[in-house]
Amino acid sequence: MTTSPDHISTDMLTQAIDQTITSRHAIRAFLKDREVSRTTIENILTVASYAPSGTNTQPWKVYVVSGKTRERIVKRVCEAQANINNSKADASEYQESFKYYPEQWVSPYIDRRRQNGWALYGLLNIQRGEKEKMAAQHMRNFQFFDAPVGLFFTVDHVMGIGAKMDIAMMMQNVMLASKARGLDTCPQAAWNHFHHIVLEELNAPANETLVCGMALGYADPDAVVNQLQTPRESVATFSQFLD
Repeated sequence: MTTSPDHISTDMLTQAIDQTITSRHAIRAFLKDREVSRTTIENILTVASYAPSGTNTQPWKVYVVSGKTRERIVKRVCEAQANINNSKADASEYQESFKYYPEQWVSPYIDRRRQNGWALYGLLNIQRGEKEKMAAQHMRNFQFFDAPVGLFFTVDHVMGIGAKMDIAMMMQNVMLASKARGLDTCPQAAWNHFHHIVLEELNAPANETLVCGMALGYADPDAVVNQLQTPRESVATFSQFLD
């Protein structure tokens, strides 16, 4: 017998939502051959579209890539990144569509970034100075970590910084709706350096800015990299209660 939403207790809803949020983390190894149905993706995007946006502008656009389109994008971007790694191309040719990270890092952000990086490399047994191994792991971004589905999120150039806040909330909904359905995700800012290639392959109009990529699929339960769980600061660290 199916329980209607009206008969689900507040405690049950709280536990389900909290569990979905706290169990979500970036997955960096997917089951390559386990497909995700179009119906499932459409359901996820339908739920995600209920994200708030300033004056209900709903400024997001989502490109869902799989099959041959996914393969073309992976091939072109991996080739571009390989040329950078082999000094056959100047990395400055591939600038981000916008600055995601600061030009000058300061504490505590640089400390958290380093902790995250070394925790990841530690799981993969990559030691300091092993640049080739680090480059190979970075390249995995541009293979969607073997996920069968890639998502690219864009906004119109005409929109202000608030549109990026709106689309970020929509992306969070995508990740949570996916997790609730037994799927996993990895949001990827790394694609932004190659936005010209990506947008060209997507046949996106000239007025669109790439905001982020995302891998979507079923997590590989045997991959050690998926054990990475990043720590969170306590509420006392980032909050002030003013009475």
